[in-house]
Amino acid sequence: MEHSDDTRARVTSPQPPTTAATVAYDHEWAGEVRTALRCAAALLALLLCIDGAAGSLTWWRGLLWSALALLLLLVLYPAKVSAGDGWLASRRLLRTRRVHTDLLVAVRPLDGVNQRLVLRDLLGNRVEIDPEVLVRNPALWHRLDDGARHSLVGGTLRCGTTALDRLARRLDRETALAVFRASGLE
Repeated sequence: MEHSDDTRARVTSPQPPTTAATVAYDHEWAGEVRTALRCAAALLALLLCIDGAAGSLTWWRGLLWSALALLLLLVLYPAKVSAGDGWLASRRLLRTRRVHTDLLVAVRPLDGVNQRLVLRDLLGNRVEIDPEVLVRNPALWHRLDDGARHSLVGGTLRCGTTALDRLARRLDRETALAVFRASGLE
């Protein structure tokens, strides 16, 4: 029998509410944006100063140098990576790409001048991220790792466990070095 002075809490939703604390972000993204802006501004200032000192600065040459600085900004502008329960997203200036980490099919490293990690899910979505973002932000790595483990258990992840293991070892190595540096044992 229930009384009106019953102190039991009533559960209104079977799932906990999603809060901002459950989403992990790249904490160094804003600094990278500022660096890209500084580089573009420095290039523009340098080109305008050189052209002005030579006496050949006109409005259309200034417009050309501004366009060149804007192009540099677009090239250097970093992707903002975020992750939550079962997903990872990479947002550029014009487009956001999202992959379901609990439905991963392949994780493939792309080597070259700029290392990338390509994630593909069962739904055909594809995301390219810089592995350094995962190394600098352990919360992002843990979200990706949890989703990849679900994919592995579910049998969808067929290619890429070696790349994930290599990245996990690198992350463990970086964490251990940070602990040694902090404790003065380096």
